[in-house]
Amino acid sequence: MDLTAARGARLGFAAPVLLVALWFCPTRGDAYSLCYNFTVDPQPSTGQPWCVVQGQVDGNGFLSYDCGGAVIQSTSPLGEEVKTTNTWKSQMETLGDIGDFLKGQLPDVIPEKHTARGPQTLQGRMTCWYEEDGHISGSWQFGFNGQMFLHFDSENGHWTEVHSGGRRMKEKWENDRAVSNFFKNVCMGDCRAWLRDFMVHWEEMLKTTVRTTVSPPMQPTAPASHHIIKIILGVSAGFVISIIAWIICKKRQEVRARKSEPAFQL
Repeated sequence: MDLTAARGARLGFAAPVLLVALWFCPTRGDAYSLCYNFTVDPQPSTGQPWCVVQGQVDGNGFLSYDCGGAVIQSTSPLGEEVKTTNTWKSQMETLGDIGDFLKGQLPDVIPEKHTARGPQTLQGRMTCWYEEDGHISGSWQFGFNGQMFLHFDSENGHWTEVHSGGRRMKEKWENDRAVSNFFKNVCMGDCRAWLRDFMVHWEEMLKTTVRTTVSPPMQPTAPASHHIIKIILGVSAGFVISIIAWIICKKRQEVRARKSEPAFQL
C-alpha cells in the first residue's frame, strides 16, 4: 500500500480510532506518559486497513501506523522531532507484531452475548508512564466497539474485569501464561525503552508547549455599579464625620463660655 492510499484508509477508519482514544487516553498530571491505541477490525471495508495504531505522549498525538501496510507517519511536531531516531524505526516491527497478535486472538475473545450487527472491533491501549519517584509503570486496557472490558496490570500480571462482556476474554488470557507474558514484556520492555528514549527529545518541547498554552489568570473586574456604591459610601462617611466634628467643636465652645462668666454675688 502506498502512502497516499494509507492516508486515505486512515481517514476512513478515523471514527473507531477517535472513539478508542476518547475512553482510553487519560492524562496523568505532571507525569510523562506514552500510549499506543490499537484498533483491529476483522472485516474492514474496501480500502480500509484492518489495524491502525495511534501513538500519544501526554495525550498529544505524534504518530499513526497502518499495521497491514507497514506505514508509519508522524502527526505532530513531536513526531517530526523523533522520526529520524532508531527508536522511531524500531516501533514499526513491534507495533506490527502486536497488531498481528491481537488479530489472531480476536476469534477466541469475542463476547459470548454479542448481539450487535456486524463484526466486533477489538480495541486495546498500551500505556507506560513515569511515577513521581522516576519509576516507569505500565498497563493495558482492552474492549470492543468503544466499551472497555478488561484491564491488565503489566507489573504484577493481574487481570481485572471491568465489564461483564470481558469475562470470556479474561478467562482466556488469564489462563494463558504466554499471552500475559507477551503483553507484560512489550509494555514493561519496549514501551518503557521508547518512553526513555523519546523523552530525551521531547522534554524541552513539552515544557515549551505548557509555557505557551498556559496564560496568566485574569484579574476579576468589579462592575461599574460597585464603584458608584463605593463613592456614595465614601461621601456619606465624610459627611457624617464632619457633622460629628462640628457638634464636638460646638460643645467645647459652650463649655469655655460658661467658665468665663463671673460668679453670681449675693
